[in-house]
Amino acid sequence: MVIVVFASYKSIKFKSSNKENLYNYYTKYNLYFCNVNKYKVSYKDTELFSKLVMDYLDKNKKLKPFISDFPSLQNFERKISSKKNYKTNRTLLVDVLKKQNSSISLSVKSKENIDLLKLDNTFTITTGHQLCLFTGPLYFIYKIISTINLTEKLKDEYPESDFVPVFWMATEDHDFEEVNHIHLFGKKIVWDSDQKGVVGRMDTLGIQSVLDELKQTIGDSENGKQLLNIFEKAYLNNSNLADSTRVLINELFGKYGLVIIDGDDKSLKKEFSPFIKKDILEKANFKSLQYCSDQLSVHYKLQAYVREINFFKISKGKRIRIDGEVSEQEVNNNPEYFSPNVLIRPLYQEFLLPNLAYIGGGAEVSYWMQLKDFFSENKVDFPLLFLRNSVMIMEEKEKNKWSDLGFKIQDIFAEEHSLHSRFVQSKSSLSFEKEINDLDLLYQSILHKTSDKSLFSSIDSEKIKQIKSLQKLEKKLLKSEKQKHENSISQITKIKKKLFPNSSLQERFNNFIPFYLNYGEKFIETLKEELNPLDTNFLILSLQKNKK
Repeated sequence: MVIVVFASYKSIKFKSSNKENLYNYYTKYNLYFCNVNKYKVSYKDTELFSKLVMDYLDKNKKLKPFISDFPSLQNFERKISSKKNYKTNRTLLVDVLKKQNSSISLSVKSKENIDLLKLDNTFTITTGHQLCLFTGPLYFIYKIISTINLTEKLKDEYPESDFVPVFWMATEDHDFEEVNHIHLFGKKIVWDSDQKGVVGRMDTLGIQSVLDELKQTIGDSENGKQLLNIFEKAYLNNSNLADSTRVLINELFGKYGLVIIDGDDKSLKKEFSPFIKKDILEKANFKSLQYCSDQLSVHYKLQAYVREINFFKISKGKRIRIDGEVSEQEVNNNPEYFSPNVLIRPLYQEFLLPNLAYIGGGAEVSYWMQLKDFFSENKVDFPLLFLRNSVMIMEEKEKNKWSDLGFKIQDIFAEEHSLHSRFVQSKSSLSFEKEINDLDLLYQSILHKTSDKSLFSSIDSEKIKQIKSLQKLEKKLLKSEKQKHENSISQITKIKKKLFPNSSLQERFNNFIPFYLNYGEKFIETLKEELNPLDTNFLILSLQKNKK
């Protein structure tokens, strides 16, 4: 068991390391302990991740042509060296970051990090995501924490350099239905709007009703009030979704020095305009993108479709794929009108940032691997690719129930019907496995006693018939036994449905709000303490708040 203390304890000096004295100190000042049990399950054992993800974690040589190197602390030494030879317009970057973040309350650490980006020995670690309402699914949170934690590990390993965590807001995405809702306590809270175009420019005038619904849903606990204040500060005091999301992310993660950037910026796109013209006017990227994608598709399913032109044209309420003619003058005069698609956006990001690594989910890592040749052709350094941490949160009472049912923690990934059968068999020893094996041996013996090969098929058919009959009988008996254990079977189903809502991983469906209501900001602090971006295991955290 790992004991995690939730507080800003670095500035506190203790006269004794005695745990009882430590507990009394925190109780006196209304601070809480929380017990955290941590379990690791290999990605392979979950059977939920793609072949590409599995091969990447195994450092399969087949993937070597599609990456700069496999992720490890040691490989950053070469990456730092190569990035030093790649020139980034740091002055422009810092100016834009200061301008974009001028209206929000940045932490001292975030301000320092922006200033550090002026220096040649400062590098970024980046993640990014769409502008999901109230942060959307849990993995939004995990991506950011994985990024922050990797910068801290790099600073310990390479103290002569500085490392800045960056969140790239996908403000130019135009799929509003992907970001306009959350799933909370079995209901779907939706921001209905008929606005069109890039989501970052959408106004937030109609979001008050969503906040009212959220308030009714989460109640009036202290943690609920604190969270609602954060959401109201983000969505009611800003005119568009990009600015609202910036404030929300800063409120949750600003104290860790996170720097937030929006690529929908005229100055940044003007800097990138030679690449815009190359793609639109010359269709120069199609060949390298197609070649690399074709090579990857020999072994894996592709995530992104390759097009001859990889830009959209954006205007008020519109983001339209470019198929027709565009003049060089249009790009020169209004580069902000041109929006990169999923395959060009990574080049845009890496061109602008002194970036060493990108942290994303399996699908992101997959489409990045379609880009290696494309990056080389455009003479932009290709980053290391890191999988974000995957996490499942269990309440301690759920974990205890699971153990009481006779299951190991990794069994949570098994199919529900299989778990039902295993439980019943464990209680009744009702399995015909031995009888079926004995039957198979019996028929093998019969085969050995006959020399007439024309009868082999009949004997084998009879064996299969008898085995099927036994299996059918076994299912009937199991069904009868299940009825005797109806309460336990129901508990298995309840736990599975809670941890795999909508038959998907918790992190892909649930929002962080329920955990924040239970633990407040201590929930994020716990994740910050426990997530390790260098650990290639699925993490299960069992939480229990200790009362004073």
